[in-house]
Amino acid sequence: MFPLRDKSRGFLFASVHILSLLQARIEALNQEVERIEANRLLNTSPADLVKYLSEKYRVEPLVLDRDGMTASEKEVKVDVSGDPRRAFFASHDVGPFYAPGQRIEVSVPFKGDEDLFYAQSSTYTGSFPQAVVNRQSLVISFDTPHDVERDLKSALDETLREVEQHIGWVNGDVRGFNNSLAQHAQAAVDGRRQRLLNNQGKLAALGIPVKQSTGMPTTYAIPDVRKKVAPTLPPASSGPFKPEPVLEMALYEHALKVMGHMTLVMERSPSAFATMDEEALRQHFLMQLNAQFEGKATGETFNVSGKTDILLREGDRNVFIAECKFWKGPKKFVEAVDQLLGYTNWRDTKAAILVFNRGTEMSTVLTGVQAAMKDHANFKRQLGWPHESGFRYVFHQPNDVSREMIISVLIFQVPSDNAA
Repeated sequence: MFPLRDKSRGFLFASVHILSLLQARIEALNQEVERIEANRLLNTSPADLVKYLSEKYRVEPLVLDRDGMTASEKEVKVDVSGDPRRAFFASHDVGPFYAPGQRIEVSVPFKGDEDLFYAQSSTYTGSFPQAVVNRQSLVISFDTPHDVERDLKSALDETLREVEQHIGWVNGDVRGFNNSLAQHAQAAVDGRRQRLLNNQGKLAALGIPVKQSTGMPTTYAIPDVRKKVAPTLPPASSGPFKPEPVLEMALYEHALKVMGHMTLVMERSPSAFATMDEEALRQHFLMQLNAQFEGKATGETFNVSGKTDILLREGDRNVFIAECKFWKGPKKFVEAVDQLLGYTNWRDTKAAILVFNRGTEMSTVLTGVQAAMKDHANFKRQLGWPHESGFRYVFHQPNDVSREMIISVLIFQVPSDNAA
């Protein structure tokens, strides 16, 4: 590894090892995760927290803007003591010796993290360009005595070529770091969450009332981030964390699987479904659910602000809330999404929309559903879900952006009169 040089000497890409620079980012990320108040962290969506950390600690690669270059000149005194063409070069006199000359400064705008200009990449040569980083510009200077002819255009091109070569190497290291940043953030968040949950479990095992801490912060202060606007820490309550029952997700998945089997039923008996309207189709889905859940699935059940098409309760919890709608275009579909959200309360975290398609190209419906869900104001992210005619999303509750809800959309091709 080439010896590091003090950046005050004007050398670029030679003052700090790139791995040290990037490791410092990871350590800062880990420290921030450890500083977040316990319940604040537990009540924050892990995916949102990982996204926030990945954005905040991402390193911006360097990009030179050659088209934005500007030049200026001024008179200077140039040290010519090292010029073998000068008469005093062979003397024993010690310089410096100055001659009148000109300084041309070329300012090259750039984007990215300026600290990278001083980072020695994992790939490098023994030659390092010289320039000065001034705000968002790289300043390259050429001092030339008045009596010397110099091809400044070629000198500038060579310096820029060398700078861009080093930028390419540094950016290669940065790309690898940025690609792994979410993984580092996930490990830090998951590690702290697991420790906190383990600590809560040990405390609960004592079997005595837990004394609540007082004076805990209700918000988390984000330190200033130099040279870029800091992303906002995801909103969340700092109240006591209550984990979701694991059983609910299993029941939710089972309910979706039961309804997914209705596709086979319709394919095998198309004439039976060819003339069914929305209400009749819903009754068939309810019959399938009640056969599996001992009659606990109900239709047209009042919940919060209206009657939802399908409601499955387990104890005092709504395990499954679903709306059934025929596909009548994206606008009507969005209305169905809003209707579903209106039927949910703060405790409802899993829902579904059953889309019945009759007469429209399936690809059109699938594309329309995807666009409508991702454009919705409550959309947060799409989840991977291996289903050939369905999608799964995470939305936030209408009145609480920190409270997340899973919405699965199942699209069913319903037989028509022509297919009967």
